[in-house]
Amino acid sequence: MSSPALKTAPTAGVEITGALGPRFDEILTPEALAFVADLHRAFNPTRKALLARRAERQVAFDAGTLPDFLPETKSVRDGDWTIADLPADLLDRRVEITGPVDRKMIVNALNSGAKVFMADFEDASSPVWENMIEGQINLKDRWAGAIDFVDANNGKSYKLGATPAVLIIRPRGWHLPEAHVLVDGEEISGALFDFGLYVFHNAKAALAQGSGPYFYLPKTESHLEARLWNEVFVAAQKALGLPVGTIKATVLIETLPAVFEMDEILFEMKDHIAGLNLGRWDYIFSFIKRLGKNDRFLTPDRSRMVMSEAFLKAYGILLVRTCHRRNAFAMGGMAAQIPVKGDAEANAAAFAKVKADKEREANSGCDGTWVAHPDLVPVAMEVFNRLMPAANQRDAKPSDVAVTRDDLLEVHQGTRSEAGLRENIRVGVQYIEAWLRGRGAVPLYNLMEDAATAEISRAQVWQWIHLGATLDDDRTVTPELFRALLDDEMANLRSVLGPEVYDSGRFPEAIKLFSDMTLADSFEEFLTLPAYRLIA
Repeated sequence: MSSPALKTAPTAGVEITGALGPRFDEILTPEALAFVADLHRAFNPTRKALLARRAERQVAFDAGTLPDFLPETKSVRDGDWTIADLPADLLDRRVEITGPVDRKMIVNALNSGAKVFMADFEDASSPVWENMIEGQINLKDRWAGAIDFVDANNGKSYKLGATPAVLIIRPRGWHLPEAHVLVDGEEISGALFDFGLYVFHNAKAALAQGSGPYFYLPKTESHLEARLWNEVFVAAQKALGLPVGTIKATVLIETLPAVFEMDEILFEMKDHIAGLNLGRWDYIFSFIKRLGKNDRFLTPDRSRMVMSEAFLKAYGILLVRTCHRRNAFAMGGMAAQIPVKGDAEANAAAFAKVKADKEREANSGCDGTWVAHPDLVPVAMEVFNRLMPAANQRDAKPSDVAVTRDDLLEVHQGTRSEAGLRENIRVGVQYIEAWLRGRGAVPLYNLMEDAATAEISRAQVWQWIHLGATLDDDRTVTPELFRALLDDEMANLRSVLGPEVYDSGRFPEAIKLFSDMTLADSFEEFLTLPAYRLIA
């Protein structure tokens, strides 16, 4: 049983409003809270100013301005420089597995045979207070040698193997707050909270065991936001007595503005950066979000937007080229497929799709890739072992064929269908419903989905309605059509799940949120912001 919510904390200016569960006091110590509060006080004003800058840029995009390479940073792009050297355990990242920070997932992922496990406080985790703090407890236990446990439900024992994957942490993005901790009366930044607690409790233990404090940074929009992270790293290292450059981060390039500033992002963080990652699902969402009011960028069915064509192809080519020029890692994207139980033919098709995707990435120069399920680790590993026999291929320099702004803005070709519209509705609502119940990694239709899926789904439906898109049967996508399909999909879902399961969930809230955001005149930056207020 958790104790009642605290109204005061022993650290000056810090108030905890979340309930304290078992062992929470091991994470929320006065010293740790003072550390994260100092980070918040020092850097939150800049964080808020940069979020305001995002909104200002969006006004320009909505008015027809297109993103482009920055003239004021041309000298950085043209300069001859590389990032700092990397620690030994980050030199071979051929297969990385990702997942939420629950205890079972952590042990299974660390034992999966992948080179790296990205423990995710962001899109694969619903930011329920208990999830966030229990995740910190689990990661602290990993470095304390105390992560082994017995599942109380089935009696199964989970033990860390002899050669666990390298651990990298993904904190929440700059836009998300942590509503249960107030600093001087203000909600603390979720990014600084997640980062600060982990590095405070684990940096020295990780270093003592031959690794280090490593991070994945999500949702970065500009080199100025990367600069802020770098300043946070420098301040944290100074406070903890760590040499500059101890912290290493990989930045996800999953927003449209960021692809035009990749050199600059690497430059701003060159003492602390390890590479960049092709966050393709969020990138599609960002493309629609930033350009969604411009009918030139009306997108086809989501299934038509593949990495081998149009803006996604150009984005992948440019990322690999940029990273390798700077001696940084270029990490491939997620394979979201999961095993299809009870259907050998469908399972084989899913694995073949993963294999082909990973072959494309390895042949394009990527130094590694992501999977979402342990059973896919051997599939991806075989591909990279075969096509990348060395630890990485940072010395592989792709052709110098220019990637232009127009290449990065080329829209995929294809139709828009009722099936595609229904899929967006069906998947988007189901993911939000699970998220509201505290689940961030959700298996849906043989894919492991995270928040990016729901973001793409509602963004595309919003765009089709806002621009009056025409389906392949000549119908126009209208609010009325959307409402009719939504009602039909939810009735079908209730039948499939069963009334007892459906009615005991949080579908009314999920449907309302998805519908309200889809039909709104303006486009909300992130669905997780209003959704968070339903769980905080």
